[in-house]
Amino acid sequence: MRLRFTVPIVAALLALVLPGCGGKEVVRGANDPSIDAHALSTGLDKDDIQRALHETLNNLRAAPVMNEWRSTNPPPNVAIFPFQNSTSEHIDSMLDALLGEAETWLVESGTVQVIARDRQNQIIREVEGQQNPVFNQANVAKYGRQLGAKYFITGKVSGNDERTEDMRRVQYFLFLQVIEIETGAIKWQRKTYVTKAVK
Repeated sequence: MRLRFTVPIVAALLALVLPGCGGKEVVRGANDPSIDAHALSTGLDKDDIQRALHETLNNLRAAPVMNEWRSTNPPPNVAIFPFQNSTSEHIDSMLDALLGEAETWLVESGTVQVIARDRQNQIIREVEGQQNPVFNQANVAKYGRQLGAKYFITGKVSGNDERTEDMRRVQYFLFLQVIEIETGAIKWQRKTYVTKAVK
């Protein structure tokens, strides 16, 4: 009985104390143009990821490999391997979001069977050893064979950082490719650009 009264009291106290902590109003909202439309830094944000992926995946939608997948029965297994961060920025969380968005897009396309990333992480640990379970591009064929994947999608984000006295500009290059595991053949690739600047 005491616990039932304690939780509302603690919540009320937090509501009184927290707004005064930073002296600034915290605004919440999803897809609110007054919040999301303006970039706060030269780092990649949600809008950058969605714009770049939209452009890139629309190109994949019309690619010959996608037509091949549509006509294959049963649909081929596809694995999405980690994207490499070749920038000087700390964008690992955005790369995770990028992987999630690409995975969702593929699942919703209905043209392939997407292998869960948890299963991929398990295979990476088996191939690389428990002490060093880090994705290694050189072992992609081994990962794919153990996963039963016919294709894998991978990519990287690189960047070019330029500065003048009154401006900083970062140009990001999102590079994606589809590789056939058995042959190593690149079946599709695309580079998309995102530019961010602070004046």
